[in-house]
Amino acid sequence: MYFLNVACSKRSRKEIKMNQRTIDRIRKFSEDRDWDQFHSPANLAKSISIEANELLECFQWDDENFDIEHVKEELADVLVYCRNMLDKLGLDEDEIVNAKMTRNEEKYPVEKAKGRADKYDQL
Repeated sequence: MYFLNVACSKRSRKEIKMNQRTIDRIRKFSEDRDWDQFHSPANLAKSISIEANELLECFQWDDENFDIEHVKEELADVLVYCRNMLDKLGLDEDEIVNAKMTRNEEKYPVEKAKGRADKYDQL
């Protein structure tokens, strides 16, 4: 098993966006299996939560040393269910994320929030 120590895992940030081929592959996977019938918003929300908890389990006993391959698998499951939820509700990820970031920027102004982990109503 390959384990990653967070202290040496700094990677440069680059622009990353899920490409259309990947989105089409996710959609085809569900279509081929006729699973859309099970993809109600409530079921997808439950699945996202379940998979997010499986991701959290990767860090259950150690915050710094973890199996990066297992993290990647669980994170992929979260992303696939999120993509399915976006499709089910007809939402655009850029639009909803940018709307939320605008609200976050208002709630957490740099001059009050920088270097602090307090909730917005405690700043």
